[in-house]
Amino acid sequence: MTQHAPQTLTAAPRRAVVTGAAGFIGSHLAHALVQAGTVVVGVDRRAPATDRAAAANLAALQPLPTYLHVTADLLDCAIEPLLVDADVVFHLAGVPGVRPSWGPEFSEYVACNVLATHRVMDAARHMGVPRLVVASSSSVYGPTDGGASVETDRLQPASPYAVTKLAEEQLCLAHARHTRCPASVVALRYFTVYGPRQRPDMFTHRALEAALTGRPLRLYGDGHQRRDFTYVDDAVAATIAAAGAPATDEVINVGGGSNASLLEVINIAKSLTGREIRVRQENPRSGDVLTTRANPRRAHEVLGWQPQVGLHNGMRAQMQALTAESTAYGHAA
Repeated sequence: MTQHAPQTLTAAPRRAVVTGAAGFIGSHLAHALVQAGTVVVGVDRRAPATDRAAAANLAALQPLPTYLHVTADLLDCAIEPLLVDADVVFHLAGVPGVRPSWGPEFSEYVACNVLATHRVMDAARHMGVPRLVVASSSSVYGPTDGGASVETDRLQPASPYAVTKLAEEQLCLAHARHTRCPASVVALRYFTVYGPRQRPDMFTHRALEAALTGRPLRLYGDGHQRRDFTYVDDAVAATIAAAGAPATDEVINVGGGSNASLLEVINIAKSLTGREIRVRQENPRSGDVLTTRANPRRAHEVLGWQPQVGLHNGMRAQMQALTAESTAYGHAA
């Protein structure tokens, strides 16, 4: 896992719909699909004309002739026309983040992660879409003993966000088991995806930004929390593989194999930038678990997938993207 080489994408779908296409993983997925020859319809409620993050994420996609972007909210738009002739729906749209889910925004999590998903699955059934790949989360496992999580483990989500992600994946599987539903479902439990264009509230982004700018880094807890970090290109390769995998209603871990503590991430950021990081330690946040680690066996067996990019190389690519972005906006660190 020392070389940063993109995985070979085989059996890319002919026509696909990507929900959440203006997001971090969604934009990378849509771009990889187009490059592999897929005609992609991207759907997101964030309009690139008015949302700076959406515009940045879609900048390389929108000029491409085989990409069509639709600004629409899955809670109330007509979904069926978007799915015409689609071989697969990649359902990545949703509200992320553990901490805000404890507050009054929880209704938004339910609306986007559960109710909108129900509408997508209902439309997929009506339109005869043969495969739906849904983005779930390692957060559904909750606290563990530190060992690798297996898909059949007992699930005990520790935050309202995690509860909605578990509901989302199980809702899709329930739809797939409906006698009149032609769609098979593969739910991918992503483990801490990072890389260029990552959300700014995520830890690798914050650590690199703190090193590049000199601003202090908020560290919740003592930094010994461990995560199974997954580079975005690896997550995308697994997601595309799930479109054509010989699977029927499966749940599969997508973990990058780069299990590291937050303190190790800080040290990598320091070594990459050659700068110190001022750490501001704060109390742990409710819902954050001590360790996430994926058992990769099902991903190997069902998807034929294994991660290619280690944490150091992945963070280097993310740092280079952050530096280029800062320069482009006239805020070079």
